Amino acid sequence: MDWLKLAEKALPEYLAKTCELLKVPTVLQKYNEEDLDAPFGVPIRQALDLMLAYGESDGFQTKNIENYAGHIEMGDGEEVLGILGHLDVVPAGGKWNYPPFGAIIENGKVYSRGAMDDKGPTMAAYIAMKLVKASGIPLSKKVRLILGCDEESGMRCIKKYLEVEKMPDLGFAPDAEFPLIYGEKGIYSFDIVGDVTDDLIVSLQAGDRYNVVPDVCEAVLRKDLSSEFLAYLKDHDYQGEVKDNKYTIYGKNAHAAWPHMGVNAIFLMIDFLKRYSEGSITSFIDRYLLSDTLGKKLGISHYDEEMKELTLNLAKIDYCEGEFRVGCNIRYPKGYDFSEGHAMISRAAGLYDLSVVDLGNSPYHYVSPDDELVQKLHHAYIKYTGDDKSPLITIGGGTYARKLKKAVAFGPSFPGQVDLAHQPMNIL
Repeated sequence: MDWLKLAEKALPEYLAKTCELLKVPTVLQKYNEEDLDAPFGVPIRQALDLMLAYGESDGFQTKNIENYAGHIEMGDGEEVLGILGHLDVVPAGGKWNYPPFGAIIENGKVYSRGAMDDKGPTMAAYIAMKLVKASGIPLSKKVRLILGCDEESGMRCIKKYLEVEKMPDLGFAPDAEFPLIYGEKGIYSFDIVGDVTDDLIVSLQAGDRYNVVPDVCEAVLRKDLSSEFLAYLKDHDYQGEVKDNKYTIYGKNAHAAWPHMGVNAIFLMIDFLKRYSEGSITSFIDRYLLSDTLGKKLGISHYDEEMKELTLNLAKIDYCEGEFRVGCNIRYPKGYDFSEGHAMISRAAGLYDLSVVDLGNSPYHYVSPDDELVQKLHHAYIKYTGDDKSPLITIGGGTYARKLKKAVAFGPSFPGQVDLAHQPMNIL
C-alpha cells in the first residue's frame, strides 16, 4: 500500500480540520478545579469537544475524561498504544505577521500558534489513524490518540487521565523532533521571593510562563532616565519605548528548553538598570542570573554526554511595593545532583535575605535506544525518509512521553529545521 499517496489525498481534509482547530485560542487563562465543565477554560474545552466530535463522526470510540482530557480509540487487544497530543498552547506573545489564531495559509505554510506545538501534529496523528482504519489492517493492540488539555502548564490533564484510564503499555508523543527522542531532561521550576526596597525601581514586570523566554519587560522608575534609556536602546540596537514613566524593552520569545535561542527581555532591562541602581534587585540578578543560560553563576551547571548541558531560563519577574519575585526554570540532564543544586540556589537567595519556593520537579525520562519501541519507530522513519544518518537524540523539552513508563517523542520537526515552538509566527 502506497501510504504517501494516501496521505497526499488526505491533505485537504487535514488542512481544513487543522485550521479549524488552530482558530480556537486554547491558551490557559486560569485553572479552576471547581469548574467541572471547563477546568482549563472554555476555549480549551471547545477544542477537546471538536476533536472528540471528529472522532465520533468518523466511527471511532471516543471518551471524555472529566473535561481534563479525552481519547479517540481504534483496534483490539489487551495492550494499549498511546499517541499523546495536546490541544493547549502557550500565550501568543511577541510580534506576529499574521493573527496568531487566524490559521492563515500562505506559500504552502500555515501560520498560527499551535501549528507545530501541538495541534498540527495531533491532527496528523488523527488523520493517520483514519487511513489505517480505512485500510482494514488488523491491529493487535488498542490505539488511543490521547488528547491533553494542560501540557504547557503542568500536565494536570494527564495526571487525571491516568487516574481514570489504564496507562498505555507503550506510546509516543508527536510533539518534538525526528528521527526520535529517547530522553528528556528533568524539569524544575522555582521562585525566589522576598521583601525588597529599591531607591530607583517602583515596579518591574516580565514573563507569562516558566517554559517561555520572556520577550517584554516593563519598569516604572522613581527617576527620569528616559534620555539614557533611549540612548541605551539605540546603542545596542534594541527595541523599546518610554511612555508615562513606564520603560519597556523588547526581546524575543523562545522555548525554555533552548533559552539561548531567545533574547531575554529581563536581561536587557537589568543590564540597563544596574548602571543606575545599587539595589538588591539588580545586584542579585546581575550576580546570579544575568546573561547566564547554563546556571554557571548559581553554581548548578552540569553536563551529560547523552543529554548535554543543564539550561536555565529566567522566565518571570514581578516586583511591586516591596514584594520581589523572580521565576526560573531549569532543564537538567541525568547525573545532576538535584539536592546539591537546590542547596546552591538556596544559598544564593539567602545571601540577599530571599527564599526559594519550589513549584514542581519532573525527573528526567529515558528509554534505552536499544528498546524495541525505539528501534521500530526509527526503522519507520528511515523507511519513509531515507535518512539513516541523523542520530537519535535527547532534548530539554518536556513531552507527555515522560508521563508513561515506556514512551518516546517522535516528530514533527525534521533534522535541520528551525525550531519555532513558543515563538511568534509558528510555521507548519
